[in-house]
Amino acid sequence: MGRAAPGSNDAGPSGSNLAPVVLTGLCAVLVIGFLYNFYVRPVIGIGPEQPIPFSHRLHAGVKEIRCRFCHPYVGYAGSPGMPPVEKCLYCHEYIINKHPAILKEHRYLNMETPTPWVKVFHVPEHVLFNHQRHVQKDVVCRKCHGDVEGKDRLRGNVFKMGFCVNCHRDEGANLDCWLACHS
Repeated sequence: MGRAAPGSNDAGPSGSNLAPVVLTGLCAVLVIGFLYNFYVRPVIGIGPEQPIPFSHRLHAGVKEIRCRFCHPYVGYAGSPGMPPVEKCLYCHEYIINKHPAILKEHRYLNMETPTPWVKVFHVPEHVLFNHQRHVQKDVVCRKCHGDVEGKDRLRGNVFKMGFCVNCHRDEGANLDCWLACHS
């Protein structure tokens, strides 16, 4: 018995025979990733990990802490502001003050360094979005940010023009591009 001639089907696996195996493996990885993200991970509303584990569900939902308490500039500035270390320790000096995450907050305070929170909601750089205008018109936070009170970690969003234009149309708000967003 001799060896199979080059190009014959008896020579073993060829590139075309490996495609189904690779595709099956890739599908398995995707399915496992999906199952892990939606059934195994212990958080609701999976978004980026923050330097300090923070649950909006607990703080804004269960404890009913208003958004403005932690995001102090939302009513009078373009940006809502991120909570300073001192704001977190206002409560956590007394509540679960020995928790490892709270001790980490103390390290930021001692180093006089702001907590490096990871931004989860993004507006394109060329858009001049102003939270203050929306707050003054009584637009509730969930209109753009969704069910924050029901999420441990916020998934976030990159806001696109269509989202804003549709809302402005629905609410009868200004649609003048240069006066509203692109001035």
